[in-house]
Amino acid sequence: MKKIHLAALTLMGISPLTATAQEKVDMFNPEKNSVTSQSIAPDARAGGMGDVGAATDPDVASQFWNPAKYPFTISRAGVSLNYTPWLRQLVSDIDLAYLVGYYRIGDYSAVSGSLRYFSLGEVFYGDTNDTQMTLNPYEMSFDVAYSIMLSEKFSIAAGVRWIYSDLTYNYDDTSSPGSAFAVDLAAYYQNYVNIGQRECQLGIGLDISNVGSKINFGGDENSEFLPANLRLGASLMVPVDEYNRFSIAVDANKPLVPTMPVKMDGESDEDFITRKQNDYYDVSPISGIFKSFGDAPGGFKEEMQEIRWSVGAEYVYNDKFSLRAGYHHESENKGNRKYFTVGAGFKMNVFSLDAGYVIATAKSNPLDQTLRFSLSFDMDGLKDLFKRR
Repeated sequence: MKKIHLAALTLMGISPLTATAQEKVDMFNPEKNSVTSQSIAPDARAGGMGDVGAATDPDVASQFWNPAKYPFTISRAGVSLNYTPWLRQLVSDIDLAYLVGYYRIGDYSAVSGSLRYFSLGEVFYGDTNDTQMTLNPYEMSFDVAYSIMLSEKFSIAAGVRWIYSDLTYNYDDTSSPGSAFAVDLAAYYQNYVNIGQRECQLGIGLDISNVGSKINFGGDENSEFLPANLRLGASLMVPVDEYNRFSIAVDANKPLVPTMPVKMDGESDEDFITRKQNDYYDVSPISGIFKSFGDAPGGFKEEMQEIRWSVGAEYVYNDKFSLRAGYHHESENKGNRKYFTVGAGFKMNVFSLDAGYVIATAKSNPLDQTLRFSLSFDMDGLKDLFKRR
C-alpha cells in the first residue's frame, strides 16, 4: 500500500529546524498533534506584533485570538480577509486564507465566525511518470462563536469549530480525509487605570481553543490530537496625547496535548511501543489536557519549555496609521521558532489595510520573510458611505 501523509511538523515549519537540534536528539521533543495549520496566526495586525492577541484592543480578527473581545468593539459589525504565503523559503505554493467577521447584538453581545483554508499547493506522487499523480492536499475549518458581556468590564465567549483535513492518499482508496469537532472558551477583562495623569486601558485575556475530538485518517490505526491550546495575555494602552497612543502586549501559550514518550535507556522496542500506545495514543482528549501539565520526560524544566512567549508593541497616530513590532520565542527543544516581527497599518472610515513581516533570528528558519496581509471592512463606515450617496 503506497501512501502519502504530509507530516504536521512540516506544515508548521518545524522539521527544517530540527537539523540543528539533531545533535541533541535526546532533548528535542516537540509536542505532536495533527492539523497544525490551526495554530498559524492568520492576521497581519497580530502577525506584526509577535503573534499576540489574547488581550489586545478588540478588532475584526479577534475570533482566532479571543472571541470574548467582540462585545467591546466600537463598530457594530466588521469583516476581514487575510492572506499569508506560507514557508516561502521552502516552496512557492503553500498559503493560508482566512475570512472572519462579527456582528454585535445590541450593546452587550456579539456573534462571530470564520472560515480558514490552508492549501499545500501541488504535490506529485508516484514512482514513475506513468503512475505519477498530482495531488492538492489542504486543510480547512469553519467556526462560529457567541460572546456576551457579564459586566461593563468583563465578557465571556464560547465557540464551536468543524475541522477537515485532506492530506492523505492511497492507490487502493483505503485512506480517507479526517474531520473533527472542537470548542473554544474565552474570557476578557477591560478596565481603565491611571498611570500618572494618563488614563490607560488595561486588558487581560484568556482563550482555550481546539478542545474536542481526536482526528483519524482512514487506514491509520491511531487517532491524532487536535492542537488544543491555552492562551493567556495582558495588554496596556497608553495615550500620549489627542493624536498619539502606544500599546504593549504579552501572550503566553501552552499546548494542551500530551508529550510523546521517549525511549528510556535499556527499554526494549516492544515495551516502548506498548508504553507509547498506553501513554499517548490511548489517552482521551480531555485526559490529555490534564496530562499535558505534568508528563514531559524532562520534568518541570521541560514543562516550562513548552510555553511559547510573545511580546508586541503598537503605535497609532490619529486612529489612521499604525506601526508595530514584536518578538516570538519558542524553546529550541520544542521547535525553535524564534523571530522578530514588524508591521504597519492604514485605516480609513470604510476599510483598513495591514501588513506583517517575519524576521527570523536563525538563517535556517523557513518562517523568515513570511508576509501577512489583511483587508478589513467596517460595516458602520460602509453604511455611512451609502447614506451620503
